[in-house]
Amino acid sequence: MFVGTIQEVWRYPVKSMAGERLAECSVESLGIPGDRGWALRDETSREITNGKRIPLLMQCAALYREQPTNGAIPHVDITMPDGRKISSDDLAVNTRLSEVLGKSVTLWPLQPASNKAHYRRAQVGSRLVGRLSQFSAFRSALPTLTSFGSMKAQLRELFSREADEPIPDISILPPEVLEFTSPPGTYFDAFPIHVLTTASLATMSQHNPTAVWDVRRFRPNFLIKSADGIEGLTESEWAGKTLRIGSVELKCEIPTVRCGMTMQAQDGLPKDPSVLRTIVKDADQNLGVYASVITTGQVSEGDRVELI
Repeated sequence: MFVGTIQEVWRYPVKSMAGERLAECSVESLGIPGDRGWALRDETSREITNGKRIPLLMQCAALYREQPTNGAIPHVDITMPDGRKISSDDLAVNTRLSEVLGKSVTLWPLQPASNKAHYRRAQVGSRLVGRLSQFSAFRSALPTLTSFGSMKAQLRELFSREADEPIPDISILPPEVLEFTSPPGTYFDAFPIHVLTTASLATMSQHNPTAVWDVRRFRPNFLIKSADGIEGLTESEWAGKTLRIGSVELKCEIPTVRCGMTMQAQDGLPKDPSVLRTIVKDADQNLGVYASVITTGQVSEGDRVELI
């Protein structure tokens, strides 16, 4: 089934910083080479951090000096909110970023998956939940366990939910992202590819026309221009199905649960809590779909997208 064409391709050199739009890209087993190739670690909590914890990160931007190839992660040039620039190989980069962000942070390239300590969450409770979630019986009990007490409070804070809003069902997430800040060997939230459609953005704009539903708020890798006649939150129904883009095939895994990052200010975009409130209320907390890679290849703007 023809569902649209690729309208935009995005890569994010540094986790939670503004991305770079590409005319084309290769897609490998771990997604677009160089996507989330760098991340910041909070040296107070000793944990990889993101725009949920440090919203000002989203007003920074990063570009690669050269194209990532063969698993190599090149250095990046970073533009900070005040317009000043610094590079990842500058000896003062950690000091400068800490000053600007108001947190003691360090900038890290991807580490090997074997370096579990680098990716492990700081809270002992989260690590325990992640390990226990490898067992199906515990995973099935998670919605109940997280519906009260400290776990509920932690999730409400993590996902920026108000007191009268539901919290996400974390049992659908891969167990490793409960124990670790990302699947070890990556800086992804859950899966290597994130897909969003213009049909979904248009639907959300109908629910909340005063908000700016700019694609940059949602940080997809591929924005699909939906085919004529396709309306609504179409990708919310794609979990378990396969997308074909040229020679590339992606397995749609789970809907993309949304957090407070969607409402934070970015370059040219004001902070707007109504964006998240609308997603929670009118889109069942989700917008977009996460995917894994079945078949590698090339993707370009204008490529046809089929649901198979």
